Amino acid sequence: MRCKAQLESAAQRKTRAHHQIDMSQITGFSDVRIAEVECKSVLNKSALADYTVNCYAGCEHGCCYCYARFATRFSHPGEPWGNFVDVKVNAPQILAREVRRKRIGTVFISSVCDGWQPWEASYRLTRQCLEILLHYGYPLTILTKSTLAGRDLDLLSSKVGVDFGVTITTLDEELCRLIEPGGSPPIERLALLEEARMRGVRTYAFLGPLLPYLSDIEGSLVPLLKALKDVGVDYFYIDRLNPRFGVWASVKNLLQEHFPHLIGEYRKILFDERVRREYSQQIISAVNLLAKKQGLDGKMRLCFWALLQI
Repeated sequence: MRCKAQLESAAQRKTRAHHQIDMSQITGFSDVRIAEVECKSVLNKSALADYTVNCYAGCEHGCCYCYARFATRFSHPGEPWGNFVDVKVNAPQILAREVRRKRIGTVFISSVCDGWQPWEASYRLTRQCLEILLHYGYPLTILTKSTLAGRDLDLLSSKVGVDFGVTITTLDEELCRLIEPGGSPPIERLALLEEARMRGVRTYAFLGPLLPYLSDIEGSLVPLLKALKDVGVDYFYIDRLNPRFGVWASVKNLLQEHFPHLIGEYRKILFDERVRREYSQQIISAVNLLAKKQGLDGKMRLCFWALLQI
């Protein structure tokens, strides 16, 4: 059976492979270096699901807390996160081969990039991969910060086995621009969730990581949880800030520039085991209580509960 996805031919791909695009000529992307590369595999095993698909390495969203820096620590040593993107131009062709020989399992899109970051608008790699995965019956879990994903809701409409998620860490647009400079505005992300739900897609929100004293406070959480109730998400996750590769240096730079009084508190929460455990338990209790008050009882899921049991 032939997949209906429109795949770029090998000849077309070779004319573009490893091509460096001069981003200085494109408004809004003068600081982002794009490289076209070819991958050997794209349907890879993952701890988040059975598989993950990432059509890009690096991410233009440039979130200060992003753990995905580890994935490019060797290919882009020393380059600031958010300033480069490797485009896996042959990802759909590789995926089309892999789905024929790998067992069906849930696919997470995407784990170390945003599959709908700005250049997806022209490359359309994530969309092509969605078509292939849906054609072969792979269940999907999607997570994005980009309203560009709304372009592909036509593929997902009323599909069984699809969970469509959007990361929303705060409704404070000023804070959002500081910590997630390339992501869509939070109000637009909420609208994307609502549109997906109206199209019959199972939806969830990812509230994380919550930033201590900035987005984990009641004044930030209450309106966010109320908004989730209003758009009708099926469930939501919460996550805490994690000091993974490169994250602390990035977050510390942000704090030094905008919130220097919080640096000491962040050090304790991230690196003092006792304080971190107490903080995590407090966040669980606080968000759970606030969620119940907003009519979201039973809809909260955790990314780190198991770690507290060790």
